[in-house]
Amino acid sequence: MAQPQPEEQGFLSHLIELRQRLVRAAASILIVFAALSPFMREIFDLLSRPMMAALPQGTKLLATGVIAPFMVPLKITLFVALLGALPYVLYQVWAFVAPGLYQHEKRLALPVIVSSVLMFFAGIAYCYFVVFRVVFRFIARFAPGSVSVTPDIDAYFSFVLRMFVAFGVTFEVPIAVLLMVRLGITSIARLRQARPYVIVGAFVVAAIFTPPDVLSQLLLALPLCLLFELGVLLAAVFGVSPQARSESGPAAG
Repeated sequence: MAQPQPEEQGFLSHLIELRQRLVRAAASILIVFAALSPFMREIFDLLSRPMMAALPQGTKLLATGVIAPFMVPLKITLFVALLGALPYVLYQVWAFVAPGLYQHEKRLALPVIVSSVLMFFAGIAYCYFVVFRVVFRFIARFAPGSVSVTPDIDAYFSFVLRMFVAFGVTFEVPIAVLLMVRLGITSIARLRQARPYVIVGAFVVAAIFTPPDVLSQLLLALPLCLLFELGVLLAAVFGVSPQARSESGPAAG
């Protein structure tokens, strides 16, 4: 029987390591979920607090599905567990790809991963503490007196999840801009030239991912534009690699 070639052995070892990393990442999510599962009701109440604050006193959310009172808090707890385990999950990703990176790539990748996690959480916090409180009160104020506002918990969870992801990804914009300049994909001059297109694109993205009201769209589009400008500023200070400098100007020395 023929022995496996070195290339096949290397490929199999990478597959085995990848499986181990995936198992560890999944196990970390399950462990966090198991720790949070006794508090599913409290987690759901915390998530629904911005909506409840905007509704009339004594109003409760509505569960139209038979198993919705159980499944929706469970899905929310699983989502929170994913967020809680996210640093460890990204560490497993880092540990898998790090051996194949050059030293300068390692120095760049680790700060990018850490800052990406922090900015994603910052986007979720902005959405929860600012956007929800403003938007829910704005929408509830326009409800006619003859209408009883009792949102369905399944629809509410879907809306919250979509908004969390939208704002979490939005807050990654400065890192993406800095990374593109650092890797030489684009230049600061091109980014500044693209500013009008970025502004239009920000409002298009806001129109897609937020409710169809101007206030919600502004609360996403304006931070997106400001974060783009922050990314350009950071790229001007930190983002130009030595290779890009040598290509954009006379070589030093």
